[in-house]
Amino acid sequence: MNALRWTFPLAAWVLAPLMLGIINRVKAFFAGRQGPSVWQLYYDLFKLLQKASVYSRSTSTVIRIGPSVVLACMALATTILPWGELQAPVTFVGDIILLAYLLGLARFATVLSALDTGSSFEGMGASREVQFAALAEPSFFLGMLVLVLHFGFSGLSKMVSEISLETWQTSGVLLILVGCSWFILLLTENSRIPVDDPNTHLELTMIHEVMVLDYGGPDLAFILYAASLKMWIFAALVVNLVVPMHSLAPWLQAPIFLLGMVFVMVLVGIVESILARLRLQQIPKVLIGAALLSLIALIVRLMG
Repeated sequence: MNALRWTFPLAAWVLAPLMLGIINRVKAFFAGRQGPSVWQLYYDLFKLLQKASVYSRSTSTVIRIGPSVVLACMALATTILPWGELQAPVTFVGDIILLAYLLGLARFATVLSALDTGSSFEGMGASREVQFAALAEPSFFLGMLVLVLHFGFSGLSKMVSEISLETWQTSGVLLILVGCSWFILLLTENSRIPVDDPNTHLELTMIHEVMVLDYGGPDLAFILYAASLKMWIFAALVVNLVVPMHSLAPWLQAPIFLLGMVFVMVLVGIVESILARLRLQQIPKVLIGAALLSLIALIVRLMG
């Protein structure tokens, strides 16, 4: 059974780039064009891995090890994620804290590598990343606090396995509020519209993309692959929260989980197709609103 659990992170490592391909195809559909293949990121990764990395003489070892640290953090984080009642291979009391620290360490490595280049553009992106992260993290922790109070302080797998149709009947409002908050968090943490535009090439408007301008070859492949794993992680949190896996047969849970992941990617593509990127001054308001949704859920839980 323990060996079977490792198929979940393995599936994430294999399928994560496909998720971004689905988003791009949805956006292409709304734009009335064919768009790239859903396998495009796999092709890009394979091409980048065949090239050599080039570093500026003004950089240090930090920028060289940064992509490896980011990728390692994201790969380890996927081992904590359950698929409904199908428990993750790494689960223990308080494992959600480890998940948060892995995500934080990956951000720290990215920001530190951007600052190591000495580029004013990358420093600007690093500053924005840290600012918005400080506003986004309350949504994550407040949402987790709601789950902890509702299901008891235990592992993420244990809490998720308790979500059933009965839970939705009695506490559906809490799940909806936290789910909406985490979906905004997904868009923010993965630099998607309306917070950031992953396809822009204007340094003055970029956040995440401007921090990785100096990367190429295998280093850029690591960054792109880690970004797809990060998208998988946040989408999995949303799916585990809103889909009552406890009420499904065990053999149905993995397919339903994967369908839920595809649905989240389609929803991200729709959001990016119908919304425009917000001004930088408006983004903090959105993040504070997301945190307020989780805070309202917490207040409702405490009053209930």
